[in-house]
Amino acid sequence: MPQMGESIAEGTLSKWLKKVGDPVKRDEPLFEISTDKVDAEIPAPAAGVLAEIKVQEGQTVPVQTLVAVLETDAGAVTSKPATAAPAPTKQEPPKAAAPAPTPPPKAEPRPTSTPPAPRPEAPAPVRSGDGGGVQTAEQRLRTKSTPLVRKIAAEHSVDISGIPGSGYAGRVTKQDILGYIERAPTAPAPGPRPQPQGPGAIEHPAVEPWPGDRVEPWSKIRKITADHMVTSRRVSAHVASFFEVDFTRVAQLRAKAKQTYTERGVSLTFLAFIAKACAENLRKHPIVNAAVSGDSTIYRADVNIGIAVALDWGLIVPVIKHADELSLIGIARAINDLGERARTKKLLPDDIQRGTFTITNPGGFGPFAGIPIINQPQVAILGVGAIEKRAKVVTAADGTESIAIRTMGMLTMSYDHRVVDGADADKFLADVKQLLQEFPEGAV
Repeated sequence: MPQMGESIAEGTLSKWLKKVGDPVKRDEPLFEISTDKVDAEIPAPAAGVLAEIKVQEGQTVPVQTLVAVLETDAGAVTSKPATAAPAPTKQEPPKAAAPAPTPPPKAEPRPTSTPPAPRPEAPAPVRSGDGGGVQTAEQRLRTKSTPLVRKIAAEHSVDISGIPGSGYAGRVTKQDILGYIERAPTAPAPGPRPQPQGPGAIEHPAVEPWPGDRVEPWSKIRKITADHMVTSRRVSAHVASFFEVDFTRVAQLRAKAKQTYTERGVSLTFLAFIAKACAENLRKHPIVNAAVSGDSTIYRADVNIGIAVALDWGLIVPVIKHADELSLIGIARAINDLGERARTKKLLPDDIQRGTFTITNPGGFGPFAGIPIINQPQVAILGVGAIEKRAKVVTAADGTESIAIRTMGMLTMSYDHRVVDGADADKFLADVKQLLQEFPEGAV
């Protein structure tokens, strides 16, 4: 199980792409994993034959866990470390029988914060590290969580066991603890926990399936998205502004430059122009590029624009870092690259972190407009409606009016009214609109 980022301690093996006995080429996708951050395909480290699968689909295991055995072309087994795996439990030399297939009656050592190399069977009860009673493997997972989560909990004097977790077996993830801290009352109150907004679990009510219905459990990415959306509606005071934009000039510039961009391997879309216009104006309107922390506002130094990508298995938001420093072709190239890597499960955890503002583009599917939900902990998200030709009243330089065919589209921005006032949001949108309607030819 690979380490997909320094804060990630485990991964779920979501799908095997090869079967035992299948030949495998070096760097050919071998299996898919899902973590709290990202879904990804993992390539084979060498050419050979898949000799043995040790971790089944749906299992969640710590990073560096041996998941399979590859027999190389030379006939050697690449998993030699498998026999060496028990080595880390050196602490107990007398107990040579520890790795035996059946768990020892109750002489199992107390769990420490790092899981032991030979993994015990999930159902086996384990003594609680807190001194009381017996914990199941699921309870142990829940209270143990990852090193990063435990570090955050310690810094904020938070008891992890009291936080409803959205990870495997109810395990508390980084998003869970950050959401808990963000929603928790600022002054610590002794005694029973105060009820108002409390961090209660995000409950998705159970519904009875009818005969003939198909029940499909949520993927990890769908579960995280669902919890994130419900949390965002609960945390932020959502308000939306709608601006109609005349994209006729952008359409003309795009038609002229499209071939040149294609020759350079870049697809020039309306979204690239919109992202460029936002990047140029977020610096001028820092409140839209901010985040809320408790009762403070964080004005972000970087302009990092997230672009929502709809996938068959859920929604993900890769981030264009330092977007205000990129040219139009640089932004277009970044959108193409991140979108392609999201669809082929090649994103890295860093690709979806540190966003300061998000753009979602449902217009590609045809809606006139929509009201998106803010991507926490940001304070604003821009929704792009369908861009199409419509009849529009236009005013000539001499003041005469006529009806003309123009390329029009609707921009909707949801913003957090706790910190972004309507005037701030509308000034930002007005500047974005003006830039799009008067886009300089030299910037294309």
